[in-house]
Amino acid sequence: MFSIRHERLWMWQRQIVTGFVGLVVVIALLLFFNSKPDTLLKQVIHSGELRVVTRNAATTYFQGRYGPTGLEYDLMSRFADHLGVKLKISVQDNLNEIIDRVESGSAQIAAAGLTITEQRRQELDFSVPYQTITEQLVYNASHHRPTGPADLIGSDIEVMANSSHVEQLKRLKDNFTELEWHENNEEGSAELLGKVANGEIDFTIADSNEVTLNRRYHPELRIGFDISGPQQLAWAFPKGEDSSLRDEANNFLNTLEVNGELDQIIKRHYAFARSYDYIGTARFLRQIEQRLPRYRETFEYTAMHNQLDWRLLAAVAYQESHWNPYAVSPTGVRGIMMLTRSTARDLGIERRTNADESIEGGARYLKQMLSRIPDYIPEPDRTWMALAAYNVGFGHLEDARMITELRGGDPHKWIDVKESLPLLRLRKWYKKTRYGYARGNEPVRYVETIHSYLDIMNWYLDQDAPKYAEDSILAYSSSAL
Repeated sequence: MFSIRHERLWMWQRQIVTGFVGLVVVIALLLFFNSKPDTLLKQVIHSGELRVVTRNAATTYFQGRYGPTGLEYDLMSRFADHLGVKLKISVQDNLNEIIDRVESGSAQIAAAGLTITEQRRQELDFSVPYQTITEQLVYNASHHRPTGPADLIGSDIEVMANSSHVEQLKRLKDNFTELEWHENNEEGSAELLGKVANGEIDFTIADSNEVTLNRRYHPELRIGFDISGPQQLAWAFPKGEDSSLRDEANNFLNTLEVNGELDQIIKRHYAFARSYDYIGTARFLRQIEQRLPRYRETFEYTAMHNQLDWRLLAAVAYQESHWNPYAVSPTGVRGIMMLTRSTARDLGIERRTNADESIEGGARYLKQMLSRIPDYIPEPDRTWMALAAYNVGFGHLEDARMITELRGGDPHKWIDVKESLPLLRLRKWYKKTRYGYARGNEPVRYVETIHSYLDIMNWYLDQDAPKYAEDSILAYSSSAL
């Protein structure tokens, strides 16, 4: 009897020990699996912020009149919203530093207009591309046009250090051994394009999107030839086995491409510049020097009293009359703001050819248009729509917004409304509207041209030109269409 009881006790003790050991094993396994580090995507979501390094440039990120803007900023802010986190941006203009920040983990993504190259693939992983560019050899119109690499030998060539442009030149040097160039560690493409325009260097290389935007400021710039074939721009990620954040970025970018939003964003940043008249730029820059000083004080005073940006008011006036107070159109509109007789009468303007009165009338009319655009439409869309209404009439603008909604677009976005305005010429569409036919393509060109004038004027006045050097000058504005 004793032996049986002893045996049962021993079995009971063994079961307890076995159960305890099993529990320890389970706890250890749970601790092991729970101690596994989160993926990069989970780290971003848990931290509540997405750390991005970028460049300060018109093609990537800068502070515009309505706050941060730029193609990379627009894409990254949408991606951060997609993840449900805040976007934390750091700016670094040295390309090596940008790569170092991603490799070290201080930035989780580089969104800096980076070209995918074989050398960079060895250091970084890349997302699917979001834009295609070519690398272009740029020269001054006063210089003989180079047609190939042989024409560059013996010339003063300067490019961004550590850029893909350097890689292209190194490849060319295999066949053109006398080719030499200088790598600039301090200045970006915009500065180097300016040096070509000013005759400080013979040539530089820039991506086609950068050339498109910067030629508006330097009408003497010309494209010699393409240094490369089509090149793809993409976001860069730390190289390694954890591809979670990159995979999510790829899903996001692919969705933008499929639903057409990516194309819209790119058009908003570049379409107006691609259609710009470069000969007109040279004329406009001359008039900034020669005519604007006569009317600048009036623009500033009138704009201040009407809560407007004086440069916007001046850009509208240039589009209307080239700052000519005696301008007259075949239809009878007159003055520096080209007011119709009925509009001037409604605004209490007696002398349309008096510059002060005309500018006052134009400012009031523009303010009226702005006041009629709903407050819930964000800037800069609200301003672009007000300008379109200034040109074609508020009723026609409302008709275009209605058509935009019928077509499945967003009537609160200028990028969608400007696609619908030209439809007001077509009976199929204008018969559905309240105000009927209109030459709807004209307000689109009108807004885009004023946008470019505003950009150029801001760029010029913010330079170190002695005539305009003053502390009160507003910050550079290039809020995209």
